[in-house]
Amino acid sequence: MSISIAICELDSDEALCKKAKNSIIKVYLNSVKGLEEYAEYDDVVTLEDAKRIFEKDWENFLRRNRINNDVDEVYISNVKNEADVKRLATVAFKKYTGWINLGRVPEDLKKNILSEAASENRLTEWDMLGFDELNETCGRCPLSWDSGRGCIGTFGPDNSMLPDIARKYGCQIIASIPDFVKEGKKLKKEEIEHLIMEISVLKEKLPKEGKMAVRRYGGVLERLEAASRTSLKYNTRLYFV
Repeated sequence: MSISIAICELDSDEALCKKAKNSIIKVYLNSVKGLEEYAEYDDVVTLEDAKRIFEKDWENFLRRNRINNDVDEVYISNVKNEADVKRLATVAFKKYTGWINLGRVPEDLKKNILSEAASENRLTEWDMLGFDELNETCGRCPLSWDSGRGCIGTFGPDNSMLPDIARKYGCQIIASIPDFVKEGKKLKKEEIEHLIMEISVLKEKLPKEGKMAVRRYGGVLERLEAASRTSLKYNTRLYFV
C-alpha cells in the first residue's frame, strides 16, 4: 500500500472545489418507501413477460436490440427498437435504484433524507464532474500544491525507510507518518511549522544516507514541503492517508 500527502482543502474558502464538494446532489437510501415520487428508477420487464410478448420472435428481439440471452430481466433503457419499446412498456414496472435526486425534494424533507444517508452514500456536485473538468479546476486552484495536479500527492509506500531515517535524526513528526495514517490524525498549524523544520533537517542530513537515499527521498521531501507551505499559506490542516 502507498501513503499520500493531503491537505484539508475545505478548510479554506480559496479552494475552487469547496462549493461543489459541499453541494449534495444525490443520496442513496436502503429503502425509498414513502419517497417514491422523488426516487430514481428504471423501467423493467420481467423475463417471463418479455418472452410472452415476443414468443417465437424472442431470439430476433435479442439480436436486434443487442441484448445478451442470459439476462434475468429486460431494462427498457437497453431496448433500441422503438416498436419493441412500445410493446414492452405495457407490462413494465418501476425498479427503484435507491438514489434520490435532492433537486426534486421539498426543502422540509431534505434534512430528514440527508440524516438517513451515510456519508459514503452521498454524491456531490464535484462527484458528478467529468475528469477533464476536474483536472482543469485543480490546475487553476491555488491550493493545488502538487505541480498543478491537485491537493493530494504521493509520499511513498507504507514500508518507506524515510520515517526510520527521520527518527534517526530526531524528526519525530516525519517518523510518525505511518502512525498518523492509522490514527487519521490531521496536523495543525504549529505541527506543520515544526514539520517544515524537520524537512530542512532531513534535506541537510539525507546525503549522509547515500546517493540512493537522496534519489529516493529527495522528491518526497520536496512534495512534503510544498504541501506544508500551502497548508500554512491557506490555513488548512494537513494529513496522510
